[in-house]
Amino acid sequence: EFPGGNIGHLAVHGSVNDVAVSGGRPLWLSLAMIVEEGLEMGLLRRIMDSVRTAADACGVKVATGDTKVVGKGQCDGLYLNTAAIGEALEGFSLSADSIREGDKILVSGTIGDHGMAVLSVRENIRITNGPLSDSGPVHRLVLAAQAHAAGVRFMRDPTRGGLASVLNEAISGRPVGIVLKETNIPFSAGSKAVAELLGLDLLHSACEGRVVMVCAPDVAGRILSLWRALPEGSGCACIGEVVRDRGRVILETGTGGRRIVDLPRGELLPRIC
Repeated sequence: EFPGGNIGHLAVHGSVNDVAVSGGRPLWLSLAMIVEEGLEMGLLRRIMDSVRTAADACGVKVATGDTKVVGKGQCDGLYLNTAAIGEALEGFSLSADSIREGDKILVSGTIGDHGMAVLSVRENIRITNGPLSDSGPVHRLVLAAQAHAAGVRFMRDPTRGGLASVLNEAISGRPVGIVLKETNIPFSAGSKAVAELLGLDLLHSACEGRVVMVCAPDVAGRILSLWRALPEGSGCACIGEVVRDRGRVILETGTGGRRIVDLPRGELLPRIC
C-alpha cells in the first residue's frame, strides 16, 4: 500500500494502460496471485476490493486467473500478475518511425508522482502534503484523442524509467531530437520536494496514470482541450517539440541553461510496476 492507492489498483491500471496507449480499448483482464503464507487477510481483502473497484472504473472484466500460496520467506508478501486484452480503436497508426520535426510533446498530468510516493513509504519520508501516486486509468484520455487519431504519432505511459526513458527510446537512432521546456513540465509540489531532498531527477521517476504523446502541431491544442475536460487530464500540458537533431533529448532549464536528458543509470527505484 502507498499514498494514493495499493498494488491492486496498480495491477489493473498497469495492464489497462498498456493496451490503451497502444491504441486499444481494454476489455478483459487476467489476474494471477502469488501469496506468501501468513499474509494478513485484511490486507488481501483490501487489495482484492481495490482490484474490483479499479476494474469497474476501467470498464474491464477480470475474466480468468490463478492463485498460488508459497511458504513464508519465499515471496515478498504478494505478487500480482495481470494481462489485458482489448480491441483496436479505429484511426490510430502509432509508430515512433512516424515522428517528425515540428511535432509536439504532450503529457496528461504531473510527472513522477508514483515513483516518489512509493519511495517515500519505503524510506519512511514523512512530509506534510507529500507525494500521492498518480496510479489511474488513461483509456478515456486515449478515447478523447481518437477524434484526432490521424495526427497522433506515438503514445506511451511513462512507467519504468519515467519520461526520460520514453522520450529517449522514441527517438533513439532517428534523425530527430526533442527539446523540452522545464517551465512547461507539470510537477506536483510533494514530489518535487522529495526529489530535491534526495537529489533525484523527476524525469526518471515512474508514473502509473499518465500519457506521453507525440502529435502533429495542428492537433496538439485540440487534444489538450479535450483532455482538460476530463479529471485525469486536468493538469495536461505541451512540454516540448521535436527538432532536427541526432537522437538527443535536451531540457531548456528555468534558468536559461540547456542539459541533456539521458536514460536513467544504475538501479531504478522504486520497483513496483
